[in-house]
Amino acid sequence: MILDLFKLDGRVALVTGASRGLGQSMALGLAEAGADIVAVSSSGGCEEVEELVRETGRRFWQVKCDLGQPSDRVGLIDRVLEQTGRLDILVNNAGISQRHPPEEYPLSEWHLLMEVHLHSSFDLAQQAAKTMLQRGRGKIINIGSVMSYEGGLNIPAYAAAKHALAGLTKSLANSWGKRGINVNCICPGYFETSMSHVLQDDSVRGPQILDRIPVGRWGQPDEIAGLCVFLASDASNYMHGSTVAIDGGWLSR
Repeated sequence: MILDLFKLDGRVALVTGASRGLGQSMALGLAEAGADIVAVSSSGGCEEVEELVRETGRRFWQVKCDLGQPSDRVGLIDRVLEQTGRLDILVNNAGISQRHPPEEYPLSEWHLLMEVHLHSSFDLAQQAAKTMLQRGRGKIINIGSVMSYEGGLNIPAYAAAKHALAGLTKSLANSWGKRGINVNCICPGYFETSMSHVLQDDSVRGPQILDRIPVGRWGQPDEIAGLCVFLASDASNYMHGSTVAIDGGWLSR
């Protein structure tokens, strides 16, 4: 049956930035499809997503890690495997955003944003690949953005990191596709999350963004879960190196 391809029973998924927003929605969607969940968060605070996941009957582990600190990431996947015994799915979702005109952008914030969005994604993918390659299968899902295609305004580090993440996705897919690992990238548009509230509440940019979205509204976090489940499941076994926009039509304008 076709729906059986989407089942994730018996698999373990690690989701970074899972405590809220898109990360929480993807973690819950993966759990509803049958996966046990490892939530990685810099601040902890995963009680809400833990309760939601456990209500589905799936197991849940929380790992505290500051992904912006390389030393915190050392051995992270090994620590996860000690608790779970396996890792089938990695979702590199954690993110931050800082807005400054390029001529005023602090280098310290540039470096931190690169660590969280780009360096940690490669680091965790590299760590996860060791166990996935041994087993001959695995799914790695990077979370890009419509800024993987565009430049944006006053977000040079964010746009650069998201462009690089799309390129990293393609490169890893080229290296690992024949060895059983699918690497793909979801590129969300404008969703209602705590990180986007600054834009939503902006009296100038908020209406401008809304007016450009063809469907006439911001996305809801739970609308990304289905795409994540698809890319984590056997239904996407022939997808490698793809960047998939989910943006209400933003990029079609």
